[in-house]
Amino acid sequence: MSVPSIMKAIGFTQSLAITEQDSLFEFETSLPELKNNDLLVKVSATSINPADAKIRIRSAKDKTLEQPKVLGYDAVGEVVGKGADVEGFEVGDRVYYAGDVTRMGANAEYQAVDYRITAKAPKSLSDEAAAVMPLATLTGWEALFDRLRVRPEEKKSILIIGGAGGVGSITIQLAKQLTNLNVIATASRPETEQWVRDMGADYVVNHRNLVESVREQGIQHVDYIFNVADTKGHWDAMVELIAPQGMISSIVEFDGGIDLSALQGKSAGFVWELMFTRSLFNTEDIQKQQDILFQAANLIDAGRIKTTLTSTLNGFSVDTFKDAHKRIESSASIGKTAIKY
Repeated sequence: MSVPSIMKAIGFTQSLAITEQDSLFEFETSLPELKNNDLLVKVSATSINPADAKIRIRSAKDKTLEQPKVLGYDAVGEVVGKGADVEGFEVGDRVYYAGDVTRMGANAEYQAVDYRITAKAPKSLSDEAAAVMPLATLTGWEALFDRLRVRPEEKKSILIIGGAGGVGSITIQLAKQLTNLNVIATASRPETEQWVRDMGADYVVNHRNLVESVREQGIQHVDYIFNVADTKGHWDAMVELIAPQGMISSIVEFDGGIDLSALQGKSAGFVWELMFTRSLFNTEDIQKQQDILFQAANLIDAGRIKTTLTSTLNGFSVDTFKDAHKRIESSASIGKTAIKY
């Protein structure tokens, strides 16, 4: 395949409301230069995540960026080039990945990505169905096994706050397929309750009266809590529900402080999960993300994990990406939305 020297991308230079004309715009730019560990991928589909909206809103709050910032932290595409140190990939391979928040994202025709955080895409999924999986899968997997340090054989319980979104949906599936955990997940509407049950949750509870709703199920405390919705707003409930010597993890930052000393009596712990940590700091175990995506692809192809795709937008255009951002900012979405180029 011949590769052009110029590509189209969609980005922003100002933090504007998504309804504003220049909140996102299309531009032309040179293809990214490859580092030794990079794959050059012709992107065929991407997905929208809360991180996209947060970065767009916060990156240029009081300034105009000198160069457009290109978002997109889920992708599926074809390898069309590779760096000198790449191992295990060839031109023509179909791959999927979340990427690196410090580099140009997947909202472009081509993207450079470190092969160590990339894996061959599930064979059984379409491009759009596979594109919604990487970021959420990495986040849920890392939360369960790296942050909460769940041991697959232990028969304990986990409360997932925000069960119907992209991360919650895949974390429920991972917990049910790879551990013996009893899974309690939150949902607040009939359609989200059904979705969470379909993902495999053993119990569905309402986040609006969380403590009462959990205890109505005959559950006094949970061993683990994974919050993907609202850390500060649910803090008191989490402190009340966490078991002695339990662990809480969250992906949702917050303004102001929380009272960590409230966990002291229970000798309980709190730990952040940020999927981008390994690529941000080029950690010694950065290649674990490739391993996770490889194992996830095998689980998908074996029928044990299913895609969380619920809607697809078609076409590489500003209007398509603006529509995707509006959907994610509504905070009412179920599963995930893909964009097919």
